[in-house]
Amino acid sequence: MKRELIQTGDGSWTIQLPDWDEQYHSKHGAIAEAKHVFIQNGLQHKLASGSISSLSVLEFGFGTGLNALLTLGYARQHQIKIEYTGLEAFPVQQAEWQAMHYSEMLSMSPSDFEAMHQGPWEEPFAVDPKFTLLKKQITFDQLAASKEYDLIYFDAFGPRVQPELWQRELLSKTYEALKPGGVWVSYCAKGDVRRDLQALGYTVERLDGPPGKRHMLRATKP
Repeated sequence: MKRELIQTGDGSWTIQLPDWDEQYHSKHGAIAEAKHVFIQNGLQHKLASGSISSLSVLEFGFGTGLNALLTLGYARQHQIKIEYTGLEAFPVQQAEWQAMHYSEMLSMSPSDFEAMHQGPWEEPFAVDPKFTLLKKQITFDQLAASKEYDLIYFDAFGPRVQPELWQRELLSKTYEALKPGGVWVSYCAKGDVRRDLQALGYTVERLDGPPGKRHMLRATKP
């Protein structure tokens, strides 16, 4: 499938799939969307729920590594220990992630981003004393986890182009993977997704969305 690099509304870059008219991140701002959805309404929200010194994060759709890089920066700044697992069936190519220049835009060392992408798959490795990364090259339906994670970033391609990734059967894997009190967060606010999350037992909130979107969803496991 054809892949192109495009500059988004906040000046940051992402990958576009023209055949699907879909992007890895919002065309209105890749970094702005990631910060709003996953950091502010996911990570910061979860950490505000109590005295937490360590956290386990699972990302559905490791993609360009932007969400992981932002999480690393937050962990380092706030001295929170994070164990991060990213699922990605089709890893991006070196030429693609190098062209993102996210480190420069975030005033972080390029070595952080390089370490994330050049590190091994299928085994955890330390990017920083406060941040351990495990990249798993599997499809989402292959996940087998039970009460292992505090926070899930659900950053799959949208339901318009890959509806199978948003079905209740797959969403149930996220519910099973979370610890009690765990949080699921996504840019998506589709009504069918919200109702399926509620049917699984989540408490669901519809929140203000990132630039270019009216709403997003956050769900908490009791």
